[in-house]
Amino acid sequence: MGPSLPAAGGHDLIFVRLSAFPQLTLRLLLVTFPSLCVGTGPHHLDKCQPSGTLQEPGTGHTCGECCKPGHFYLTYRCSPEVTKHTKAIMTLNDFSEGGDGGDPSECDGKYHKNTERVVALSTGWYNKGKRCHRHIRIHGNGRSVLAKVVDECDTLHGCDKPHAFQPPCRPNIVVRPRPCGTRWASYHITWSDA
Repeated sequence: MGPSLPAAGGHDLIFVRLSAFPQLTLRLLLVTFPSLCVGTGPHHLDKCQPSGTLQEPGTGHTCGECCKPGHFYLTYRCSPEVTKHTKAIMTLNDFSEGGDGGDPSECDGKYHKNTERVVALSTGWYNKGKRCHRHIRIHGNGRSVLAKVVDECDTLHGCDKPHAFQPPCRPNIVVRPRPCGTRWASYHITWSDA
């Protein structure tokens, strides 16, 4: 392989000389998508790489946040390393019975009021329940709050009834209860063990 030269728009031009045909040089344009690459963007996934895929099983269940028929979703066995300022994306979900959170919380087998300061963590951070009932400190929008870990945001399974027909979580997710009347949203935050 020959030299790589930066091109416009974050692309690279790579020159390849074939040994069988030294007089021929191929020019390849390598296109990268920074938002999909590990180590880029404000909330990169560090060394955590996808471990596989999950295909929506064709349940016929439809909702705005549900798995889409025929789609494949990435699965993860890991989450980024926990630090004093672990970067994450906070999403909102209904932790109450009959809500869009699916089954009861993993840590205590109970549903929770959406007014409680509880969270679910991506599978790697949940750490097989080792963070159950422990508090984490969440920082965002210039504020800080303590919340108790009560559930796992499953990064390996989804698209079924126990997961409210939602896709597997990304590996860098903290889920908090959605207050009544609040629409789905996501926010960039940092968190740490309290």
